[in-house]
Amino acid sequence: MQTLPTFVLVHGAFANSFSFAPLQAELGLLGHRSVAVDLPGHGFEATFPASYQTPQDADALASEPGGIKDVTLADAVARVIAVLERAKRNGPTVLVGHSRGGITLTAVGNARPDLVDRLVYVSAWCPVDLDVAGYYGEPEMADVDPRAMATALVGDPAELGLLRCNFRTADPEALGALRQTLGVDLTDDEFRTFLNTFQPDDNLDGGSLADCAREATWGRIPKSYVRLAEDLAVPLGMQDRMIREGDALTPGNPFDVHTLPGGHLHWLVHPEPAAALLAGLAES
Repeated sequence: MQTLPTFVLVHGAFANSFSFAPLQAELGLLGHRSVAVDLPGHGFEATFPASYQTPQDADALASEPGGIKDVTLADAVARVIAVLERAKRNGPTVLVGHSRGGITLTAVGNARPDLVDRLVYVSAWCPVDLDVAGYYGEPEMADVDPRAMATALVGDPAELGLLRCNFRTADPEALGALRQTLGVDLTDDEFRTFLNTFQPDDNLDGGSLADCAREATWGRIPKSYVRLAEDLAVPLGMQDRMIREGDALTPGNPFDVHTLPGGHLHWLVHPEPAAALLAGLAES
């Protein structure tokens, strides 16, 4: 009897395991087991300063310390590896990442390919030729609205030792820029609900060239890329570039490519198509 894999789900920046609740419900209804990981400093490990509540204290929010300070990519990799080691006892694993979570996926694939039966990037960063900071300077990112995070950014990241955004802002410019980039195809209520699942802090370590995909390890894992056709945070051109670079690195093991409609967050708010796609990958 075939043992279906466990999906291990890795969230993106400022997100947490809660983001995957609707997707996990759909996967469960399709008969699939899944585990959503909170990377270090996320979920119930997150810091929500008192100044982030209402009424907000802008000055305090810009300076209050956060628990995610000094958390590194290596810490995130160790967390996911620990989950995979436990999940692997039950059979195959499919490691799924979204957005910034793809950096962690790639680093895990470099470190422990034996624990992963398939990698699935959903509009996720898959650094191959450049690190993610380098990709942001490339032409494929030229149309990404720089205000999306900049208008919500609070404090000095260098002084805080972390990235902090005020997702509870009522500033129409900040909300408009965030919605345009992350949730232009969501209703007002859907978008604000998702913003309220975000946490204010994320870590600074987005990896380096040393964390790019390695042919000898990452390159031997079967891998899929799920393109999000209307994504304005990781544009389609950049998604396709990372697919091309990955295929060039491992021509004998190219990406299995799929496309879902919608923007950066739509697949998490309306997860039925994504769950069906993932179920198909598992059952094949």
